[in-house]
Amino acid sequence: MAKNLLQDMVKVKRVSRETRPVLKKETSSYEEPEVKEVKSKSQIGKKPRYKIWFVAIFSIGFCVFAISYLFSRAVVTVIPKTQAVVLNESWSANKDSSVDGLSFDLVVISGEESKVIKANSEKDVRDVATGTVVIYNAFGSSTQLLSIDTRLEGSNGKIYKTVKKIVVPGMKDDVPGSVEVGIYGAEAGVGYNSGPLDFKIFGFKGTPKYSKIYARSKGGIGGGFIGKAPVVSDTDKDMAINNLKTALQVKLLKEVTGQIPSGFVLFKDAIFLNTDNANGEPNIVSTYNGDNSMTLKLKGTLDGILLNEQKLTKKIAEDKVNEYDGSSVYIQNIKDLVFSIYSKDNASFRDIKNISFNLKGSAKVVWRVDESKLMNDLLGKPKKDFSQILLQYLNIDSADLVVSPPWRTSLPEKMKDIKIIVDYAK
Repeated sequence: MAKNLLQDMVKVKRVSRETRPVLKKETSSYEEPEVKEVKSKSQIGKKPRYKIWFVAIFSIGFCVFAISYLFSRAVVTVIPKTQAVVLNESWSANKDSSVDGLSFDLVVISGEESKVIKANSEKDVRDVATGTVVIYNAFGSSTQLLSIDTRLEGSNGKIYKTVKKIVVPGMKDDVPGSVEVGIYGAEAGVGYNSGPLDFKIFGFKGTPKYSKIYARSKGGIGGGFIGKAPVVSDTDKDMAINNLKTALQVKLLKEVTGQIPSGFVLFKDAIFLNTDNANGEPNIVSTYNGDNSMTLKLKGTLDGILLNEQKLTKKIAEDKVNEYDGSSVYIQNIKDLVFSIYSKDNASFRDIKNISFNLKGSAKVVWRVDESKLMNDLLGKPKKDFSQILLQYLNIDSADLVVSPPWRTSLPEKMKDIKIIVDYAK
């Protein structure tokens, strides 16, 4: 009985395991608890931070690239075409600039220079006052002959005489004819020294010519003296006069340089100093100082021949440059050429209408570059077309292009962003 009870218990136990109902997952209200993964701080944000840096760097690079295009620049350095020529040419020029060919103009400036020299000895002197006058002929169109020692009555009541025979031109287009001549006082002494005077021809008194043929002095009249005076040796006087001429030329040349009009060139050998008076002698006034010295004052006029630089340059190019096409050129060292005139004398150049001259030396002809046209041709063009554009400019020897930023494939489209440098010095 006890045995069976034990068996029954076992059976019950087995039955209870086998017969226990199975809960189906889909119908059960039981849910598996969710397991969450816990990450460390080093793992948090590792991948997102990398993406942020990548985006930031890309954005900065894009902005730099875009801004660089806004501030793009181009610099074009141009070397113009040049040609060396050797000159030894003779040409002529006309004072009338309206005619074809070479033309010239004159620049005239007057001045004086003085120097004190010591006397070697003393002697009695009787010096007459001297000066220069301009005699005018308003009587008619016929010329008027005046012989040597023609007497002129000054407005100071003194009589002066002409130093040579002259012919006074007649009127032309209601303009009186005129001529310069030297005069001297009829007597020695300081009484004939004077400032500027008006004169009548003494021999015409009582005739219609008396009021129509007249004279006016150019500056003062001086040098008259009677008495003891210091004497300077001829050697010392000649040396002083030569020094005065040199000083006067330097002085006048400095003044005339500032008066050269634009477009003209004055060669250093195209200036001529005239210090002779109407008598053909040095226009010098001696003044005794009373202290055993003498003051020499030299007056002179500087005549300069101005040549039209543009016409002269074109003439040189036409004669010395093979197949010259008339392009705009200039000569870099034109003032260094040696100028010489074929015929000149001590007379003023003011009445000369034509001159013949020679130019000698080495010159460098330089072609000018039309920067404005080149600028317009380059605006917005691809960099690869730069060489092709330059082929259109026969006056350019070479050129260099620098574009920034360097990755830009075209030139800027605005003039302010392109700089053209023409190196005329090479």
